[in-house]
Amino acid sequence: TRRPVFELRRARERGHVLVGLAVAIANVDEMIELIKASPTPPIAKERLMARPWRAGVAREMLERAGSDIAEFRPEGVDSSVGLQGDVYRLSDVQAGEILQMRLQRLTGLEQDKIVQEYREVIDQIIDLLDILARPERITTIVGDELKAIKAEYGDARRSVIELNVSEIDTEDLIAPQDMVVTLSHSGYIKSQPVSEYRSQKRGGRGRQAAAMKEEDWIDQLFIANTHQYILCFSNRGRVYWIKVWEVPQGTRNARGRPIVNLFPLADGEKITVVLPVQTFDESHFVFMATSLGTVKKTPLSEFSNPRRAGIIAVDLDEGDFLIGAAVTDGSHDVMLFSDAGKAVRFHENDVRPMGRNARGVRGMSLEEGQQVISMLVAGDEERSVLTATENGFGKRTPIGEYTRHGRGTKGMIAIQTSERNGKVVGAVLVEPNDEIMLITTGGVLVRTRVSEIREMGRATQGVTLIAVDEGTTLSRVQRVVERDAAENGDAELETAAANALGPVGPMPNERDEIEDDTADRGPEDGDGTSDGSDGDGGDGGDPNGAG
Repeated sequence: TRRPVFELRRARERGHVLVGLAVAIANVDEMIELIKASPTPPIAKERLMARPWRAGVAREMLERAGSDIAEFRPEGVDSSVGLQGDVYRLSDVQAGEILQMRLQRLTGLEQDKIVQEYREVIDQIIDLLDILARPERITTIVGDELKAIKAEYGDARRSVIELNVSEIDTEDLIAPQDMVVTLSHSGYIKSQPVSEYRSQKRGGRGRQAAAMKEEDWIDQLFIANTHQYILCFSNRGRVYWIKVWEVPQGTRNARGRPIVNLFPLADGEKITVVLPVQTFDESHFVFMATSLGTVKKTPLSEFSNPRRAGIIAVDLDEGDFLIGAAVTDGSHDVMLFSDAGKAVRFHENDVRPMGRNARGVRGMSLEEGQQVISMLVAGDEERSVLTATENGFGKRTPIGEYTRHGRGTKGMIAIQTSERNGKVVGAVLVEPNDEIMLITTGGVLVRTRVSEIREMGRATQGVTLIAVDEGTTLSRVQRVVERDAAENGDAELETAAANALGPVGPMPNERDEIEDDTADRGPEDGDGTSDGSDGDGGDGGDPNGAG
């Protein structure tokens, strides 16, 4: 009923205006003189309303409305306004319309038009009042209008209505960008755009990468795109899943956010390896190494649906912890480096695929007090190995100088660990056009071109890579590749671990449930051997025993 009520209000207002125009035509000469004598339009309006006027034809018009004139009056019009005997008093609205009336409406023809329009308005008001008084008429009108709409627009539907289950995730709003992810020894993590770091010459003092609290230092450095997956491996052999854009961003002077707010880490557990992965499939593997020389190879597909609470990546012995992980395709060589300056190289197929909960097999034999500090995965011999020591010295050596031996050996000399050099803190695969990032326990970072570090033999001590301050040591070395923007359209940054990225393909189903962490315990290949040994009779029992 809202439309009839609205139309009734408009019709009453129009009829009221028409009556006022009829009064003006009946008193045209007097009104013109009054208006001419008024100094301003508002005063002329007041004078028009102040005196009564001859009703003229307006009386006949109002008589057509019948005895109940109130039904035709607009709401809000005072009772002192209107027909009073033979005279008529104008309302505010009527006086305003008279002042705006054009002179052509004073002709006799225009008077006839006003009378005719008023008749039509009266008929419309009567009809609208009848509609509002009879609900059955409203129903009839609605039905007739719906039939008319159907007749005009009732053709077959052209659009197709489908159920669209696609949603806009937060990740869809994140622009692809290379980020530097840092993780401190105390567990503070943050990300920064890689553009905040500029290249420096070898031996430079660097710039502050993070503001560290007392007795804390940067322990992990990683560069990845915001849309990449990151598998975060803890020192206890568990793996957690996160994307780069989910890592909190911070400035160079910010410490970051405690990683315990991102993952439910247990007491004493910390993230030791972060690995970017683009897709998960059966043809690729996660190759892992521990500090006591144990290695393990697990199909990458077993990490496609990790839980927020984390899943087991490798079952560790007491006192052992995970130090490295990389994605391989079964055709690479694996190199292990100890803090004593030794290295061992063997083919990854020397280690058979195992389940997530397996303990692995021996990869390198260590003497008491020694630890494995780096694991590298090499696909060819075109690159070289850059080793760095805790006192800021290092060198790069061609991969060809590291001969292949069976896994489980003590290895060969990679760099001299003299008093000047100290222990080895890291080793990375590099090319001449690469750059490396060096970071100290004091939070100072230096970005250096690999081409400024000359190649040397395995048994040498190396050159200065970074000038460490007194009381601090080199904590981490990380490879960065920056290709020429003219060749690639823009600068592309990737880390050493990016060489092991899986091929682009379908992303894992995040909602699929995975098997229980204990589901993989037991024999792996049906050969009667457990994951605690490799089944060849030579490495059973303690993975760090004599080889």
